[in-house]
Amino acid sequence: MRYLTAGESHGPQLTTIIEGLPAGMPLLKEDINEQLARRQKGHGRGRRMQIETDTAAITSGVRHGLTLGSPVALVVENNDWKHWTKIMGADPYEGNEEEVQRQISRPRPGHADLNGALKYGHRDMRNVLERSSARETTVRVAAGAVAKKLLKLLGIEVASHVIEIGGVQAKPIGYESIQKLQEITEASPVRCLDPEAEKEMMQAIDTAKENGDSIGGIVEVVVEGMPAGVGSYVHYDRKLDAKLAAAIVSINAFKGVEIGIGFEAAHIPGSQVHDEIAWDAEQGYYRKTNRLGGLEGGMTTGMPLIIRGVMKPIPTLYKPLQSVDIETKEPFSASIERSDSCAVPAAAVVAESAVAWELAAAIVDQFYADRFDTLKASIEEQRQYVRGF
Repeated sequence: MRYLTAGESHGPQLTTIIEGLPAGMPLLKEDINEQLARRQKGHGRGRRMQIETDTAAITSGVRHGLTLGSPVALVVENNDWKHWTKIMGADPYEGNEEEVQRQISRPRPGHADLNGALKYGHRDMRNVLERSSARETTVRVAAGAVAKKLLKLLGIEVASHVIEIGGVQAKPIGYESIQKLQEITEASPVRCLDPEAEKEMMQAIDTAKENGDSIGGIVEVVVEGMPAGVGSYVHYDRKLDAKLAAAIVSINAFKGVEIGIGFEAAHIPGSQVHDEIAWDAEQGYYRKTNRLGGLEGGMTTGMPLIIRGVMKPIPTLYKPLQSVDIETKEPFSASIERSDSCAVPAAAVVAESAVAWELAAAIVDQFYADRFDTLKASIEEQRQYVRGF
């Protein structure tokens, strides 16, 4: 299973084409639009969220609410396109060159601007920033929404929460179920389980905005219901934890990933790292703890998956850092595009989508998946097999 995305931040639309979904899987546009709305929420979002109300159109691969087995195409229109038709249009333009170009020659520190210009030879770095923008995560969330629907129908739930913003750390707080976690975080402006930390996080975001600055944080994705044995230890590129780590750091501004206790494992002995194995007649094999985050040897253990991602502060600042104009080679303050002071709560939703996609793809690759009914039967057969092993 795979997908591609296309589109620029201020272009007419964003598109994703998904290939490899089983036929006969229920899928409605509401399944996707619910996730797109979640991505746009969160304390600290910028003006773009006031301009756009993202909704997806399913333009192929689904008939009467069921997938066909052919590629599924999703389209999200950019409502702001009407203001950018000359600047971003595909056709040659013979009018006022200054009006149409708005040429960007001052790369922003921390962005793809300069590196992309050097790679592709663009003198106008708008050609880079339009595609490297986090706006592209809109259709990544759309693709992830389809993956989440597949997982949910297979009894697998994916959720996320924010555990740190701008140095404010949430206290570890237990939750009754993954549904309860979703309920609490959906009601929180920063998707945090800890109400005291929530207030401090919001204050930190407001302070950063007042100072023309930005702050990052850490999000955690939790997955329950994955059957044991998904992934592989046989080849490096089939290890599921490797795929999940790559998916997390592929998200804009993410610079680190942990699974389970992650980097803490470097500071404690093995007796406090590895999870002891137990068995009972009801659930079969299980781990007494879950320090390794539900993954061992590149495969799922049947325990909940715990994956954390570190998001750096957004590099577009309203008190811009110093840069160098590529035309004059003179120092200047970096260009300013619309930006958020903090996008960590929204990034948690993107991280959910990235994780959900990799899990759904791993399942489709490992089990017979031309038809959804046979895929569902195969997953249940795997669960029964593991319980009786």
